[in-house]
Amino acid sequence: MRHLSLLILFSLLSACTTWRHKPVSEIPAKPEPVTARYVAADWSALPGWPGEQLTTSWAAWLNSCKRLGARPDWQAVCAEAQALTPADADSVQAFFERHFSPWQIESSTGAEDGLITGYYEALLKGGLTPAPGRVPIYAVPDDLLTLDLAGLYPEVKGLRLRGRLEGKTVKPYWSRADIDQGKAATADKVLAWADDAVDAFFLQVQGSGRIELDDGTRLRLAYAEQNGHPYKSIGKWLVDKGEMPLEQASMQSIREWGKNHPERLQEMLEANPSYVFFRLVPDSTEGATGALNVPLTDGASIAVDPKFTPLGTPVYLATTRPGGKDAMNRLVHAQDTGGAIRGPVRADFFWGFGQEAGALAGNMKQRGRMWLLWPRDLALPDAR
Repeated sequence: MRHLSLLILFSLLSACTTWRHKPVSEIPAKPEPVTARYVAADWSALPGWPGEQLTTSWAAWLNSCKRLGARPDWQAVCAEAQALTPADADSVQAFFERHFSPWQIESSTGAEDGLITGYYEALLKGGLTPAPGRVPIYAVPDDLLTLDLAGLYPEVKGLRLRGRLEGKTVKPYWSRADIDQGKAATADKVLAWADDAVDAFFLQVQGSGRIELDDGTRLRLAYAEQNGHPYKSIGKWLVDKGEMPLEQASMQSIREWGKNHPERLQEMLEANPSYVFFRLVPDSTEGATGALNVPLTDGASIAVDPKFTPLGTPVYLATTRPGGKDAMNRLVHAQDTGGAIRGPVRADFFWGFGQEAGALAGNMKQRGRMWLLWPRDLALPDAR
């Protein structure tokens, strides 16, 4: 979900008011926004094309077509894809080479590669009643407002703003620290209780998961809303505090630090003011539902910044496996977004559900390159 917090918007507006009375020479130069550029490429330039697990990727592509196929520009290519099922690797490769052209995604800064991380659907232990050490998982509070100010401020068109009313004044919504202190209207919004605070935190980072209850049954949770505050990495917070070197910062090391420093656990968690609220969804064998509103496919779905990589688009990803040694080249599909996924060459790779997927996701922090596969007869998306 893309959003701009009211806190950021208000600060921008107040800054503009302040600058109005300053000489031009004192007004700081506005940094050039980072945009994307799409560079035409030959199929032979894609490392290892068509890559590994091509038939798994085909299943993910068919999921994307459930949404793209309703759009006039994509109807024909999706109709042919659905008619091709079942498909083998050779026919899948031929399909994409026939209908698509590869375009390498680069940053306007000149960077050809970017950060590739991993995420997964978490499994937590918990229950439906509070107990010592348990923390709540909340549904969307009634006092959370979603505002559309595009009529007044065209620059925020398409962005979702969150806030709350204080009297007759709209203010930024409560931060993580505020919510943990009970300031938000969450008293009747508890969906479940998680046994571990760090597990609950990472559930919010991942955006979906399941809680195994005391009786062995499971609840499935999906992203519902966010409080509007920007995501801040607690791994970076630990590095900045001198608690661990950058190369050791991972989900596992963060978890270990929390166990060894219980007196500072809350301080660490509240370094990220962003807070995610959930909704209950029916359990199934399909993957978690992403921002495209289709089930994610293990090893073939990614979260992207939709400003640069349109949702539903096939993407060829050239990176390495967790640990950074072995190449991982495969066709994936932009089916999700994330608060920390910002920039042209940036992706979060979906590993699936459970502990093994979590171990892979927690150790994935590699560089990688991305090629947008775009239909030959469509104009390229704007390089915003």
